[in-house]
Order: sequence, then C-alpha cells, then structure tokens
Amino acid sequence: AEAVEPEAAAEAEGVRAEAAESEGAGAEAAEAEARAAAQAEEDRRSGEERRSGEERRASDNVTADQLSLGKRLRQRRTILSLVLPLILLVLFARALPGFKLDQIPSLVLGANPLLLLGGFAVFYLGFPLRGLRWAILIRGTGFPLKIRDATEIIFISWLVNCLVPAKLGDLYRAYLLKINSTVSLSRTFGTVFIERILDLFAIVVFGLGSGYWSFRGRLPAEVQVVFLIGVVVVVALAGGLLTMRNFGRRIITAMPLPGRVLEFYDRFEEGVFSAVGLRALPRLIAITALIWSTEAMRLFLVVEALGFPEIHLGISGAFFVALTGSLLTAVPFTPAGIGIVEGAVVFVLTQVYNVPPTEALAITLVDRVISVLSIIGFGSVAYWLSPKRRGMGVEPHAPAQASGGV
Repeated sequence: AEAVEPEAAAEAEGVRAEAAESEGAGAEAAEAEARAAAQAEEDRRSGEERRSGEERRASDNVTADQLSLGKRLRQRRTILSLVLPLILLVLFARALPGFKLDQIPSLVLGANPLLLLGGFAVFYLGFPLRGLRWAILIRGTGFPLKIRDATEIIFISWLVNCLVPAKLGDLYRAYLLKINSTVSLSRTFGTVFIERILDLFAIVVFGLGSGYWSFRGRLPAEVQVVFLIGVVVVVALAGGLLTMRNFGRRIITAMPLPGRVLEFYDRFEEGVFSAVGLRALPRLIAITALIWSTEAMRLFLVVEALGFPEIHLGISGAFFVALTGSLLTAVPFTPAGIGIVEGAVVFVLTQVYNVPPTEALAITLVDRVISVLSIIGFGSVAYWLSPKRRGMGVEPHAPAQASGGV
C-alpha cells in the first residue's frame, strides 16, 4: 500500500502538470488569436486610412502643369478671350452717338496726377484687407495663415484672373496654399466660396443703398432690374447655404457618387462652415465693407481726377457704378470681365447718369488701367519673385483654434 501511494501521487502530479500545460497552451493560443485579431483590425484601419488618403490626394490632384500660366496664355481660347472682347468694346463705343475717339488721349493726359495716385493707393489698400479676411477664414479651419502670406497669394491669384478666363485665379489660389501648407484644396475652396458669398451680399446691400440714395428713390427701370437680379441671387445663395448646412450630407450620400467625391464634399463643407464662426462674423462683415469701399473710392477719385465739368457722380454714384462693374467681373467668359465690364460701365454712365460717351469711356479706361493693367504689371513681378509658386512654404502665424460653425 505504501508503494502504491507514491505511484498514485506521481500519477496525479503528472495529470496536474498535463492539465497546467494544456491550460498554458490554451492561454498562449488565445493570446496569439487576440494578437492576430488586433493585427487584422490594425491592418483594416490602416487600409481604410490609406484608401482615405488616396481619395484625398485624388480629389486634391491638381498639378503645376495643369495650372501653368505660360501654358494657359498660349492657348487659343485664352487669346480669343482677351482680343475678341476688346474688339467688341471698340465697336460698341464707336456706335455710341457723339463718341469721339480722337479726344480720349487728351482727356486722359489732362487728369490730376495726385488724385490718380490717390485712387491707385486706395485700390491697393484693398489687398491687405482681403489678405486679413482670408487669413481669418483659413485660421477658422485650423491652419494659422499669416496675413502677409494670404495677401501675397491673393495678389498672385488676381494676376491669373486678369490673364486667364474662367476665374482660374481662385483655383490657383487654392493650389498655392495647398503646396505651401497642409490645407487641402477642397477646404480652401470652402473659404473662397464664403468670400464670394460675403462679397455678393456686400454688393447687393451697398448697391441698393447707393442706388436709392443716388436716385432719391426714383430708380430707373434698368436699375430696378439689376437690383431684382441681385436680390434673387442673394436669396438663392442663402437658401443654398441653409440646405447645405442641414441636408447637404444626406443629399450627397443618397447619390451614386464615388467615395472621393464624398470626401471632397465633406472637406468643402468643413471649409465653408468651420471658417465662419459667430464671433468672427462681425469682423468679416466689417472688413468686407471696407474692401468694397476701396473699390468705390477708386472710381470716385478717377472721376475727380479727370475733372470733367458737370460730371459729379458723388460717393453714392461711384459706389453704384463700381459695384455694377465688380459684379460683372464674376462672368467667367473673359479674364477680369474684360470687354463685358467696360461695356456695362459705359452703358450705366451714359444711360443712367447722362455722361457723354467720350467722357464715359475715358473714365472707364483710366479706372481699368488701375484695376487691371497695374495688376498685370505688378502682379507679374510678384509672380516671378514669389517663393510661393515653388511651394517653399508659408510661415505659420500662431496655433489657431477652429471658431465653430454657424
């Protein structure tokens, strides 16, 4: 019995050892299975992030070659968009009764140079204001853009808009920020879209106010039509913003669209609504008002510089005419609305304010020399000297917190 007991004890010990070993193997297997599951989950997330990154890159896939300014200027469409409107403008001016082309040089050369310089300075004061406004919008999305960098990029984008049709300057602005920072193309488009909304609201509000004051409530039929169009557009845009804010994502996801389109829309919407917080909105409205005041004051100083007797638009008239011309620069058929803007401004001056055709064209040409030709001259210098077009980066201003959506 004494001999059997050690054998039984040894056997029991062996059973316990086998059980422990089996439990250890099971634990190791469970641990290995857990590690495998964790690795699979990590691989899945990594794959999703990689695909998401590829979609982001695909939606932001705009190359320098596609936006090459030299290449665009050599295209037949660009050349036609520059030359054809000028020819049509000359034909339109010559068709006006009482127009005398030979008097234009003497009228222009007789302008007061100090007042012209004042108009030039007021116009260029608008660029730092535009840079400030855009920097506020970009900071609202989380990237600390400096005002100096924002102003430089905007100025170069205006050069592109003055040379190439289809408002390509807005795309070029987003591209420059993309290659110099971490801000995506689609998010930048959202901030540019908000800028356009603010500008359009300002044009309509200032236009209504200046037109009412200028005509003392007796608005000509042509002016009433322009106002009606402006109000309809503003109401439509406001409705579009509300729809985008509340139902945009659901509408987009209900459509059979590829994932990268949804990704683009998400970041575009983020750029639109995160850029404008309730705290920043009053500042943005005030800056926008100052920007459009510089446009009106430029035209006012041009008219005063030319010194035509019995032609006094006043501040309200300058606002109305300048805003009418600025609204038409949004027409994408020609660079900076060349041909279209000049024709419209001459028409408004002659038909609404009874300015003689020759003087009206002189006012328009001098004003456009400041607002278009000077941009082409100085903008070309800025374009060749700027490191931004080579993607050498922007200097961050400070850590920025998103200001929240509206």
